Amino acid sequence: MKEFKSVEDILDFAINAEQESVDFYLDLAAKSKYEQIKKVFREFAGEEIKHKSRLLDIKEEKILILPGKTVRDMKIADYLVDVAPTPDMTYADALILAMKKEKAAFRLYSFLSEETTDPVMKGLFLTLALEESRHKLRFELEYDEYILKEN
Repeated sequence: MKEFKSVEDILDFAINAEQESVDFYLDLAAKSKYEQIKKVFREFAGEEIKHKSRLLDIKEEKILILPGKTVRDMKIADYLVDVAPTPDMTYADALILAMKKEKAAFRLYSFLSEETTDPVMKGLFLTLALEESRHKLRFELEYDEYILKEN
């Protein structure tokens, strides 16, 4: 497990994680057979680019944000089977993949917040966890609206 010695270490880690997500979604877009799914993955990548940009702004301006309110968890991702990325994946599969990815990021930042005694680092990890839970909620709402309601 990576050891964080400063807020800058945390931000660098989070910025790198966002870039990995951008790369992940762009790679899925490039491999998909379906234009609509390509578009969805490019949109997901665009969201991650915004998150990365926000983190870069925080790092550059040295302005720390405090954790906000908790985000509703619909727990949809908890009841769905993991899916593997494939060139012919459906929109439902794309949303499941995205929900699971955001949930994993949330759990990581939550765990890291529990591992530190530094209040500034704890706050930053909690803020990052909250941001990931917002991303997951966005995908859960989309899944609820377009997949569950159609079935």
